[in-house]
Parts: sequence; structure tokens; C-alpha cells
Amino acid sequence: MDNTSSQQAEIQETESSSEIPQLNPEPKVQGKPESYSMMDPKMRRIYGEFYREIYFTENKVLDTKTQELISIAASLVAKCQGCIEGHMKKALSVGATPEEISETISIAAAINAAAIIDLTDVTAANLNLNHFPSQGPRFMVKQNEKS
Repeated sequence: MDNTSSQQAEIQETESSSEIPQLNPEPKVQGKPESYSMMDPKMRRIYGEFYREIYFTENKVLDTKTQELISIAASLVAKCQGCIEGHMKKALSVGATPEEISETISIAAAINAAAIIDLTDVTAANLNLNHFPSQGPRFMVKQNEKS
């Protein structure tokens, strides 16, 4: 029996049982689903070429460690778990220190906080709200707080 006939037989067998029929009767592999499984193969290829051009081309300007630290920050702000893990592993493998990673995380946190402030500033302007008026600069840093 060819593979298609075999799959159809399995689907019919599943449909006759009390279980919900499966469109893909292959046994599910434990762990993560296949990456990019929802992306058209053509677009997956284009994305792969784009990714390789950024990270693996001889024409790149930034060194790999810097790229990976930036990628960690961007992954955190984008909330991409797989990205964070992949770029964290790569950053460590190319010599990123715990201090460099910590500073990268702090920068990402600051950018994310700034995005929240920006969104609320725009909303306040659109709704003509001014809950806590301020005449001073955005940040008041005392001389002894700089160090």
C-alpha cells in the first residue's frame, strides 16, 4: 500500500473510533512543534536568505558578539522566547560576559519602559489629559546619583 493510501486508511480508522479525527495521522513528536510550520515555503526561503545575510555574510559590519547582544535586546522587546534562547546561547558561545548580557537586558527594559511612556504620552495628548503636570526636565538626576 502506498503512503497516501496508508494515511487515508489511518484517517478512516481514526474517524471510526471515538477519537477526534486527525488531519496529520503521523505520531506527534514530543517537544517543540516544527519551526516555521505555518509559513509558506517560498516565504520561509526568503526569510532564511534575509537571516543569513544579516548574521552570516562576509559583508556584515558588526562583530558577532555585538549582533547577538542587540538580538537579545530586540528579542526581549519583541517577546520572542525562541529568539531569546537562541541568541543568548550564541552570545555566550562567542564570549559575551554576564555583565554585557545584564546591561543588554537593562537596555531592553529601558526601551520597553520608554515605549509605554510614549504610548501613554500620545494617549494623554489625544485625550487632552494631564494628570501630573510637570514644568521640569524629563529626568532629574542629582549629582551624587550619577555614579
